[in-house]
Amino acid sequence: MPTFLFDSIVFGPVRSRRLGVSLGINLLPLTRKMCSYDCIYCECGWTHGDTVNSEALPSRTAVREALRDKLSLMKEQGTAPDVITYAGNGEPTLHPDFAAIIDDSVAIRSEFFPEAKVSVLSNGSMIHRKKVRDALKKVDMNILKLDSAFPETVRRMNRPQRPFDLVRYESYLNDFGGRFIIQTLFVRGMCDGEVIDNASPEEISAWLEVISRLKPQSVMIYTIDRDTPDGNELRKVPAGELHAIADRVEARGIPVSVSG
Repeated sequence: MPTFLFDSIVFGPVRSRRLGVSLGINLLPLTRKMCSYDCIYCECGWTHGDTVNSEALPSRTAVREALRDKLSLMKEQGTAPDVITYAGNGEPTLHPDFAAIIDDSVAIRSEFFPEAKVSVLSNGSMIHRKKVRDALKKVDMNILKLDSAFPETVRRMNRPQRPFDLVRYESYLNDFGGRFIIQTLFVRGMCDGEVIDNASPEEISAWLEVISRLKPQSVMIYTIDRDTPDGNELRKVPAGELHAIADRVEARGIPVSVSG
């Protein structure tokens, strides 16, 4: 099935299922996906490497000017974003100037729309870098991925470029002092001849144990909504199941939102 790439640094605003009126920022190449994961459900298609080629990335100056121009226009038009979201064609924290760009963005946001939130959608693969963690501590919505508590399921679903170490990942998440949001996409089906189902009873029980230990400020759960690289072999998890999972999260005293 067809997937898509964002063809500009700043895109939208768009109506996000999870974030409201979201102005997107893409720190990655405009012609290909660049990510440290190769998730089987990614709307941007398959990953073609995570090598950072600075010539292919928008510069800090280009991002700053693009964001300023767009927010200035929105101000003139009387259109306010709910959130300014770093997402785009892969993993935004791969950009070598990510920390400085966040500083710029927070300042520009405060100048034009101080009530808007700055959000980063990240797979969390770069939070072993202190500069990345320090930058994420400055944003309003630090949204980090955890699709499964089982490394084998992460291998099948997310296909990280390096082995997934849950203990190590948790240790870095704990450095945020609870100021982060966990996002989890639930899906089932087949991919490359392997069964995919991170919404099974065993998966949910293990995932809930990790959520209970991490105590994030909130959890976002959702399922596929757009085309995926693997065509029709992946299926949505029904809304009823998502809400049942959400009930179990809320029973642990953690707020949760559901996008079915």
